[in-house]
Amino acid sequence: MDAFHDFIKSINGVTSYILVAALISVGLYFTFRSNFVQFRLFPEMFRAITEKKTKKGEVSAFQAFCISAASRVGAANISGVALAIVMGGPGAIFWMWVIAIIGMATGFIESMLGQVYKVRVDGQFRGGPAYYIERALGKRWLGVIFAVLIAVTFGFIFNSLQANTIAVAFENAFQFNPLVVGIIISLAVGVIIFGGIRSISVFSGIVVPIMAVLYLGVVGFVVVTNAEAIPAVFSLIVGNAFGFQEASVGIFAGLLVGAQRGLFSNEAGMGSVPNAAATADVSHPAKQGLVQSLGVFFDTIIICSATAFVILLTDVYSFASEGVNGVALTQESLSLLVGDWAVPFIAIAIFFFSFTSLVGNYYYGETNLAFIKEGTGWLQVYRLAVMGMIVFGSLASIGLVWDMADVFMAFTTVVNLISIVLISKIALAVINDYVVQRKAGKNPVFKSKNIPGLKNADTWDE
Repeated sequence: MDAFHDFIKSINGVTSYILVAALISVGLYFTFRSNFVQFRLFPEMFRAITEKKTKKGEVSAFQAFCISAASRVGAANISGVALAIVMGGPGAIFWMWVIAIIGMATGFIESMLGQVYKVRVDGQFRGGPAYYIERALGKRWLGVIFAVLIAVTFGFIFNSLQANTIAVAFENAFQFNPLVVGIIISLAVGVIIFGGIRSISVFSGIVVPIMAVLYLGVVGFVVVTNAEAIPAVFSLIVGNAFGFQEASVGIFAGLLVGAQRGLFSNEAGMGSVPNAAATADVSHPAKQGLVQSLGVFFDTIIICSATAFVILLTDVYSFASEGVNGVALTQESLSLLVGDWAVPFIAIAIFFFSFTSLVGNYYYGETNLAFIKEGTGWLQVYRLAVMGMIVFGSLASIGLVWDMADVFMAFTTVVNLISIVLISKIALAVINDYVVQRKAGKNPVFKSKNIPGLKNADTWDE
């Protein structure tokens, strides 16, 4: 296993640089080409997320948001932030913010394209990069490769990581056996994923908002009661990011770690969220672009920042080399601020956050398997394999699962980013169509015939 881990680390040493370069360049490209869409349409995001579905039985904009949030809000928000600080210093948080802000434009584009090229299968909408790669670029072979990457990355690798985080948290808080935890989680996930997309959307729509409010309530209380120290925390983050402090690990090291942990957290550009965005019943594709762009902001700027403030209000992170890392670091930091009850509280929070991520990740794999080949036989095998990887993840080392996640998400992200750049002309035209209608005082309604050069968007011809 050590030899395998060394091999994965060597690959990660190369792909991490490619990933950061691609994220920044494409994020800036879409930020400028869209005239800073993430800023000028920010108020519109709140309008779009509350829009009602047009047909009974469809997935609403808010439910699609919750499906994506179920995948986004998980180990990265609690464990990943802690690891970013340990590996890249407090300055890594600054670079997480930067990647998230420019990533809001990338997330907007990819989710909107997921809507533009969605299809209806068995009465439900499906879509995502595999679909727009095939329908917009005419390259089904590349769509199939991407579908396989997503199914493996999210169903297997990311779910192993989420299970690992839960197991570590519960072992630290309650001394539970990781294997027992893994088996219980695997069986619980199995009950939900065998229920289908509507079961997933209903479950996520209930659990995600409740747990987010509870977690933010506790960390918000900590931030408010330590308000006098917050300016110093900001100074620490910014100063460390640019190497102004002795403890800094360097600008590039912080950027590298911040970009990786930021991407894992908000998934902007990875090609995963468009799968959830495509399920929504909306009148215009840009509305899901708005909703999912807001999701990037919510995930990183709000939840990840809250975790970072809790950790940086103590000095526990500076002793992480002695064995405290990941979710255990967040548990110990919060317990110093509010008491010992924080350790089991974080364990329970990470359980629900990561559990919903397990479910959301599985759905991304399911919809991409459907792209490759319809049929329940393969799907049942995949579901069982996902459950098996959850058990594996609960027993694997934290270093191995994070390195595997970094490598696989680099592959999926690069393929997706290249694809959306190639379709950018259509994407920018769709944004303009939305803006023109909004300026005219209309509730934007999309028709494919209004976009020059748009082909194979059959759903919008109905």
